[in-house]
Amino acid sequence: MIDKSTIQLLRIPFSFFLMPVYWFALSITDHINCTRAILVFVLLHLFLYPSSNGYNSYNDRDTESIGGVAVPLEPTKQLYFLTLILDIIGFILSFLISPIFATCFLFFIISSRLYSWRGIRLKKYPILGYLLVIINQGSLVFFAIAHGVSSNLTMEVPLLLIIAAGLLIGGFYPITQIYQHIQDRKDGVKTISILLGKRGTFLFCAILYLLAFFCLFWHFRIQDELTNFWIIQLFFIPVVLYFANWTLKVWKYPDQANFKNTMRMIWLASTCTNLAFFTLLILNHFG
Repeated sequence: MIDKSTIQLLRIPFSFFLMPVYWFALSITDHINCTRAILVFVLLHLFLYPSSNGYNSYNDRDTESIGGVAVPLEPTKQLYFLTLILDIIGFILSFLISPIFATCFLFFIISSRLYSWRGIRLKKYPILGYLLVIINQGSLVFFAIAHGVSSNLTMEVPLLLIIAAGLLIGGFYPITQIYQHIQDRKDGVKTISILLGKRGTFLFCAILYLLAFFCLFWHFRIQDELTNFWIIQLFFIPVVLYFANWTLKVWKYPDQANFKNTMRMIWLASTCTNLAFFTLLILNHFG
């Protein structure tokens, strides 16, 4: 019987926040192998991400709100062993995609463990921990998906889009930390958001998103597909409006950088980004 705390701390719904990278990669892939595309989706969103979340929760033992969970339960040893099982099964199944995909899968697992494990705990280093997250959850996963779902298992994934995927995660991730400053300090962790401060976090994320959009613009311009770029921008209008309004509130009242407002931002940004890239996928392959 799986404990209630184990199910909660796997934070499977959190995979929705990382799902835009999947639709992004599919939307720019010319010829998709549907069987492998489904398997890649399952491996990432039901094995890799939940395992990473669970292992992080097992090490952190948070007592206050964390991403997607308002009141986290106490983790048990069962959670630890289940993350191991998910990693092992996921890694074995990843060879059904390709050895390259399996290598990326393993690299993510190792990086995730080093990020959270208290023996090394890379997350306590603001810049190193931040770079590890955006490279793994953004650039590496984007490449692995584009490679794995393509009919010819391509290795020629556009560099500008690999960079853009990393920047999109990079502009998203510090916001998820902004309400946890006190809790992270107590745990001896100095996140990139703590390093930047609350105001600095908003400015930094805005700059990262602008750089990501520049990479997207440049890629679609080279490909003579600027319509795709403008479609993406339409979906980001609600995100920009909410972000700007929230930024003004935090500027006046720092306590507005709380769990409730952060989750609203995360859900809105994830939903709009998922819809943007899913729309591109439909238009590019079924339009």
